[in-house]
Amino acid sequence: MARSKTSPQRSGKRKPEPPPPTWDENLINKLMPWRVEIAGVLVFILSFVTFLALPGWTSAGLLNAWTNLLRQTFGWGAYPLTLSAAALGLHVALRKVERPYTIHVTQVIGFELILLTALPLSHQFTHSALPDAYLGKGGGLVGWALSEPLRDFFGSFLTSLFYLILLAYGLALVASYGWDDLLQSLNTLSLRLRLWSQRMAPVEAAAAAAAETEMAPVTAVTAPPPDDDLLIINDTAKPPAPRRRDKRLPPIDLLEKSGVVSMSKDEIDAKKQIIERTLADFRLPAEVTEIRRGPAVTQFGLLPGYVEKIGPDGRPKQQKVRIGQIASLQRDLALALAVTRLRIQAPVPGRGVVGIEVPNAEVNVVRLRPIIESEAFRKLKSPLAAGLGRDVSGTPIAVDLAKLPHLLVAGTTGSGKSVCINAIISCLIFNNTPEQLNLVMIDPKKVELIRWNGVPHLIGKVEVEADRAVGVLRWLTAEMDRRYEMFTQVGARNLNGYNRKIARHKDVKKLPYIAVFIDELADLMHTYPGDVERTLTRLAQMARATGIHLMVATQRPSTDVITGLIKANFPARLSFAVASSTDSRVILDMVGADQLLGRGDMLFLSPDASAPLRIQGVFTNDVEIERIVNHWRTIMPDFEIPTPWDSLIARHALLDETDSMLEQAIEIVQKQDYVSTSFLQRRLRVGYPRAARIMEHLYEMGLVEDPKAGGKTRRTFVNEESEDPLGDFLENREE
Repeated sequence: MARSKTSPQRSGKRKPEPPPPTWDENLINKLMPWRVEIAGVLVFILSFVTFLALPGWTSAGLLNAWTNLLRQTFGWGAYPLTLSAAALGLHVALRKVERPYTIHVTQVIGFELILLTALPLSHQFTHSALPDAYLGKGGGLVGWALSEPLRDFFGSFLTSLFYLILLAYGLALVASYGWDDLLQSLNTLSLRLRLWSQRMAPVEAAAAAAAETEMAPVTAVTAPPPDDDLLIINDTAKPPAPRRRDKRLPPIDLLEKSGVVSMSKDEIDAKKQIIERTLADFRLPAEVTEIRRGPAVTQFGLLPGYVEKIGPDGRPKQQKVRIGQIASLQRDLALALAVTRLRIQAPVPGRGVVGIEVPNAEVNVVRLRPIIESEAFRKLKSPLAAGLGRDVSGTPIAVDLAKLPHLLVAGTTGSGKSVCINAIISCLIFNNTPEQLNLVMIDPKKVELIRWNGVPHLIGKVEVEADRAVGVLRWLTAEMDRRYEMFTQVGARNLNGYNRKIARHKDVKKLPYIAVFIDELADLMHTYPGDVERTLTRLAQMARATGIHLMVATQRPSTDVITGLIKANFPARLSFAVASSTDSRVILDMVGADQLLGRGDMLFLSPDASAPLRIQGVFTNDVEIERIVNHWRTIMPDFEIPTPWDSLIARHALLDETDSMLEQAIEIVQKQDYVSTSFLQRRLRVGYPRAARIMEHLYEMGLVEDPKAGGKTRRTFVNEESEDPLGDFLENREE
């Protein structure tokens, strides 16, 4: 880098300067960047003039010959052909303008197919001969050539039927009406016909429905006849009809369906009797009044009974069994039921029973597809909706990450923590385009999240180094501050308000949501505890309004990893199986997570809930993830978001190598014409040796002149107009 503002010219013979460009060369150079737009304007003008000349509204010698040729070749098709050419020219001329429409390749193919089928059809219906085609009647020579050979070989009827089918297919392509839409329309039509038939003949329809119910296979548990008060919850609800999805999003067929594992009546009766008999042995009468069958556990709703005790007056008195007495028998019930772990929820929120959650003999795998298709997921109507799994009654559970707004996940190795993160990521990129949502991923373990490399939603790549992860968090805080400044300029409070206000400005792009996933927090906290805690806390406190949401996971929920400051700013917690009750208290502020079964069994504590909800988590296998990733790579192969935090990481690395106050010294130098070491010492309030080292760094960067013999001040080579001298130095050093 140069040490002075001016450098001496090299001696030697100078090359002759080229002559200045002429006016025509200047004009050509100015028009070259617009050559495509100029060609589009010329095509539009030529097509529009041709369209006016076809009906004879304007005429000229060469123009008449051109229109006669078009009419003779295409017949009436010359009119839509010239109009489409004019539209194409206008589309090309406005290529640098953000268009309010989107044209797909399939729509262009559909339009061409409509034109090529309508020409022979018009020739068929008008019974035009070859002399008529020469006169421009019907579909012209093209229509005659496409119709006459097929008619001679197949006949008029089959030829017309063939072209009508092609015409319908072309209309479907133009309207972006695919096979899924056709099946949905047929399902809707059949449903309406069924409702109409039920209104026309309600008695016969009811009889048919009853017969269909008798013949249908039973997949849920039905209540045994003797116990009239026993309520068994059916966990197999009929999924609603699928909604229409954006064409760019992955199809629902990429996800696998889930089966239903039924629970036999004998197994229910046996466990019910064991629970009631065990409590009776301890003189605690109770009755199982409801059973909720979930994917991994079954919750037996227990209604405490009454015991007879002698009152102060010596008379017998009925006293209700305390739920604390039932909860204290957790180990005895687990021994009687021959299960490894058993959880008692006393009482169940919203219901007047004590919940005894017993593990099932067979675990039903919860797939992502039924959760996305469920009504609970659709009711959220949020781009950040994510499916968690099914609760103890089999009800689908979905959450809106925008309302959490950040999620803290804990669990031991193999408990399902990483599977849950992959399921949430799958939900987000399954329902959002890269323009709506961006992803930032940090995976110090280097094995779990790297499979998402290559999806267009991902900013850069998955970061696996701890020092770069700190730079990512610093960039997120800078991005958060930048977004708040943009909100202030338009008077918006949050991301949705900003995007709504700039929607009328076509030259301003909408800001996407940013979902941040950190798979192992403990490794970062042990390496950079101060920086990680400070940046995470600031993001958790302020990033919600800017559309930045955090999902942080750790397998060691100890107090040195999940500090009080981090925990206070993550109101939503999700705990899988942990090693001890102490870890459960750290993550949930209560025990219970140490009694989970593992393999997706979790407790979810939402910010507005008083007690955690037990859920069997969604399982997404490697095949489903590969399908989703390959779909996006196929749809958008060249779309890649560059890594924006490289310069920030390089800047902090340079400051760590040199001095953390170097940026402040550069700001001082920009405002002064001459500086000295003592001047920096006074302004930065540091000792003379440190100020001298900072001066040497400024000299190496080319911001001050060479030291002069006997002189204490140095002339500066930057001013306040220089935007980022430190960034320029980093770029030059890389080159």
